[in-house]
This record gives sequence, C-alpha cells and structure tokens, in this order.
Amino acid sequence: MTTPILPDRPWALKVTGLGRVYGDPSPASLTGTGPEHGTAVSPSTGAVVAAWGVSFDVAPGEALGIIGESGSGKSTVMRCVAGDETATAGAIALRSVGDGTVNLCDLLPSARRRLRLKDIAAVYQDPAAGLNLDVTAGGNIADPLTAVGWRSYDGIRQRASELLERVEVPLSRMDDMVRTFSGGMRQRVQIAKALANDPPVLLLDEPTTGLDASVAAGVLDLLRGLLEETGVAAVVVSHDFGVIDMLTRRVLVMKHGRVVESGLTDQLLEDPQHPYSQQLVAAARG
Repeated sequence: MTTPILPDRPWALKVTGLGRVYGDPSPASLTGTGPEHGTAVSPSTGAVVAAWGVSFDVAPGEALGIIGESGSGKSTVMRCVAGDETATAGAIALRSVGDGTVNLCDLLPSARRRLRLKDIAAVYQDPAAGLNLDVTAGGNIADPLTAVGWRSYDGIRQRASELLERVEVPLSRMDDMVRTFSGGMRQRVQIAKALANDPPVLLLDEPTTGLDASVAAGVLDLLRGLLEETGVAAVVVSHDFGVIDMLTRRVLVMKHGRVVESGLTDQLLEDPQHPYSQQLVAAARG
C-alpha cells in the first residue's frame, strides 16, 4: 500500500515507485519479501529489499511523516531522496528542477550534490553527518552560502547571525567550533545550515533521537515553528509517533521495506487499521 499521488496538487516533491535493493536487483529478489513474509531478505538470492514501491508527494507548507522500526526502510527512502543512496527503481522529482519533469535518479552524482545547495536539504540524526565539527557554527552556515555565490563577508556574517538567532543559538557562540557544542546545540546549528539557502524541500531523519527528553522537546518546538513559518515541504522520518504527531499532517507506516498503511496523521493515530500500525500507536500511548 502506498500514499497516492494526488492529481493537480501543487507538489514540491514527488516520489513514484521508489525501490532500493542491496544485492541482486532481479525480480527474483522481491519474491518472498515484505511484511506478509516477515522479512526484507530474499530467501532465494539473499538480497535485502530495503524499500520497494514507495510513492508519495508533498506540497509546499506540508509535512509528511514516514514511521517504522529500525530496518523498516524509512531511512533508506530518505537517503534515496536526499541523494545519499542510489535508488534501484522508481522516480524522484522536485518542482524546482525542470518544473518537476526531471527524474533525479537519472542524474549524475555530481548533479545530485549540486541540488543539495539550494533545492533540497537534510537534517540528520547525527549532526556530524551534516556539519563539519571542526569548523565554527558561522563557518558551517557560510559553506552553502559561498557555494551558491555569496561573496560578501559582511553579508554572510549577517545571514549566519539571522539563522543562528532563528534556531535559538546564542550569537556569542557563532565563532565557536561546533565540536564544543552540546548535542542539542549541534542539531540547531545543523537546522540553521539546512535552511541557509531557503530550500523548497527539507528532509528530517530522526532529528531528535539521542537527545535528552527536554532538549528533544525544545528542538521539536523549534522545528514545528520553522515548518509553519517557512512554508517548506518537509519529510520527517522517525520511529517515534510522538515526533510524527507533532510535526506532520500525513504519514506512511513502513515495515520490511513496504508501506503498510497511510493517511492523515491524526486519523491514523486515532484509528490505525494495520496490526503493525496498531502496535506502534499503542507503544506511543505507553
């Protein structure tokens, strides 16, 4: 089951039939995998079908959640959309690239990397994946700015200051190495860096996992405000329905590489249909 791509929606991001297989990508590897078989590992080829047949779109100002336990395929989908992984099948389109007519999966890696400068940005669970810890907070934000042509030192400093203030990082820390920051503060700097060039699409991969509860709550409050304020199209990947409930309007539930249920977040939380979704909701309610 996949979230339908709705006709005539002003989408910013569209994913169609996305699949990622580690190992033999032949049709034989799909047989015997998925939730109904209780495994993502092909019994005949040993290939791992990390994600298959995943489709969705996200409109400007909307946040879509993807939830599932570790190994469900949710982060694989996110990495394929971000360009960190190469999809085995399917299509990914951004409205900002060729008015949505370009399949990003067909682009060379160098072209995919260029898209990360202003068309799509990611915030990772581990800030070290999105930041250079041996560079200052301001320097991390300066990197994507200079990459798209910013040259004024004062202008870059001003933009970095605005972004750090926006994510509630003290300006007195702007010239401190990120390595000296706490986990929550590093995550805030990573968010600021991701927003530097006002990307139309933002990907959030377990943005609060590993943070203390109080720190995580502050980061979630920050993200919710930023999503409402910026009008960005966001995809939020998490194993925590509390995060999904707080940040998203629609949600996909993944298990063993497939989408098993989808719908409006509040409706799915209120009345989940798939047994796996019911388990996740029950765990979220404690």
